[in-house]
Amino acid sequence: MHTKLSVTGIKTAQTQKAESILRSCVHCGFCLSTCPTYQLTGNESDSPRGRIYLIKSVLENNEFSKNTIHHLDRCLTCRACETTCPSGVKYGELADIGRKVIEGKRPLWQKALRMSVRKLLTTPSIVNIGAPFVKHAPIQTPSVQQNGTKGRVLLLSGCVQPVFTPNTNHATTNVLATLGYEIVETTEKECCGAVDHHLSAQGEALIKVKRNIDQWLTMLKSGVDTIISTASGCGLMVKDYPTLFEAGDVYYQKALSVAAQTKDIAEFLLEQDLSLLTVANEKISYHAPCSLQHGQKLPNLVEGLLEKLGYELTPVIDSHLCCGSAGTYSLFQPEMARQLRDNKLNNLSRSQPDLIVTSNIGCQIHLAKGTKLPVKHWIELLDN
Repeated sequence: MHTKLSVTGIKTAQTQKAESILRSCVHCGFCLSTCPTYQLTGNESDSPRGRIYLIKSVLENNEFSKNTIHHLDRCLTCRACETTCPSGVKYGELADIGRKVIEGKRPLWQKALRMSVRKLLTTPSIVNIGAPFVKHAPIQTPSVQQNGTKGRVLLLSGCVQPVFTPNTNHATTNVLATLGYEIVETTEKECCGAVDHHLSAQGEALIKVKRNIDQWLTMLKSGVDTIISTASGCGLMVKDYPTLFEAGDVYYQKALSVAAQTKDIAEFLLEQDLSLLTVANEKISYHAPCSLQHGQKLPNLVEGLLEKLGYELTPVIDSHLCCGSAGTYSLFQPEMARQLRDNKLNNLSRSQPDLIVTSNIGCQIHLAKGTKLPVKHWIELLDN
């Protein structure tokens, strides 16, 4: 059985897109087994299948209660359901459409809180004020001289990463310089737009996205070979740029070009001769961010690279499940985020590793709050 909207509900390009996604759902229930929130609550409304019904109801202009917003907000948008789904339902895109529709129906205090968080995280002048209090991974090694003999790359610095975990960008720059690349870094003002987009401020997100596309295309045409992301959440957002535009929009083809030239740092390094890099003899446990394994569809990418370099990785139970960070999720759903984090840390530390590594700043900071084990971005292992 397929799901479809009532004829009267289909009025805009967005709802027509939703109709196409809804039609692909056959209600098989495979998604329930991999949904982190359903695993915790056992409530169908906290599952992808249940939320699809809620979104369908919203799009058909049916009445809905505060519980509708509650259950949609509980969704991590981890997209584990997409990995499991045999029908290829694009749940992440559908969730964004549903959230956009309900945004105007939120209580005023919720709107104010969400806007405040958006502005805080995407305004460098405000973020930098708190730098001395929030720095998680300070720079630990000298800078490596760049020579650029192998090419030129654009490194996405991120909005908060230079402040919260500066050693991630520093280590990445050193590794790339060691391999012979010249690195150009984006400024903190060049936000990828993910925070705005996932908090249903699509208008503001598109302003950032279009600016980025124009600036980065110019750089790609003037000698930059690749756009590199070290935060898998940002990398996913950039790779998803084409989904934000209709096929007839002038920015659609531009977005395709930018997305095609964007790679996670692990993707990029897999194509390189890594013999110049040195590794430490450490037993590590790797947490695969949802934005990398489910969003970017790159499962086992980092694990394979680290094993190729000679690292011993401990096996992780339920490695497909989210840690609870999920962008700003841990701020708005702290109780569920803590439960997911504690479960994840129990599994990550089961084999008594020396440290935990991951590929996304949000996961890194969220996990570090719940354990005494060191938590790093895995790229830091290669800069020693």
